[in-house]
Amino acid sequence: MSKNSVMPLILISNDDGINAPGLKCLVETIKSLGDLIVVAPDQPQSGMGHAITISKPLRVELVKKKNGCKWHTCSGTPADCIKLGTKIILKKLPDLVVSGINHGSNSSTNALYSGTLSAAMEGAIEGIPAIGFSYCDHSWSADMEVCRDIVKTITKKVLNKGLPAGTLLNVNIPNVNEKPLKGIKICRQANARWVEEFEERVDPSGKNYYWLKGNFKNFDKGQDTDEWALSHNYVSVVPLQYDLTAHHVISVINGWEL
Repeated sequence: MSKNSVMPLILISNDDGINAPGLKCLVETIKSLGDLIVVAPDQPQSGMGHAITISKPLRVELVKKKNGCKWHTCSGTPADCIKLGTKIILKKLPDLVVSGINHGSNSSTNALYSGTLSAAMEGAIEGIPAIGFSYCDHSWSADMEVCRDIVKTITKKVLNKGLPAGTLLNVNIPNVNEKPLKGIKICRQANARWVEEFEERVDPSGKNYYWLKGNFKNFDKGQDTDEWALSHNYVSVVPLQYDLTAHHVISVINGWEL
């Protein structure tokens, strides 16, 4: 890139919050690829999905400048972060939205609950190419060095190639420990979900409350899914879209002659 070239503008967010090690790793990894602006929740927002704040004020604060990157906190959700990032802080659309690196998997139906993916999805809604990165280790002290080459490679590719309108990439990186990554697989979302139950407990005042727990079950035997890829030490890349229309069902419903 020549000295007169304009660097791509990259808006970064997450759902683990401004202090998450995964966010720091993401910024350090792609800082050479563009001009970075961080807008992240001021506290963890995992599991918020695509929630937005409509019943209370939103606040944004510039908390630090480091190596040319401005870091902002937002009092709202990950989706709020992207809305405020584009409309208030930047006052224009960036070239790319990148969210993560999430602490924990966002494969299969986890993508529906994920604040990480919802930040990226908000970018896609605005017509911005977007990527959500997740590492399959929930630990705050997880060693994310294995993520760096993958994150940089995929980010560079999206900057160079773009993405079809209305889409984003859901990238999950397996926790391989001592085993090497086998590569990257372009996948479909597995038919898998949480089988849940609520544990009933009693608080000190004698009132009942409930604690959600469960196990993640993969019902999909296909070898072209994100769950298969991750379980075999491949990085999974699933293209997602915000159009939730079940297009194949339209003809079925038309047959009802409503």
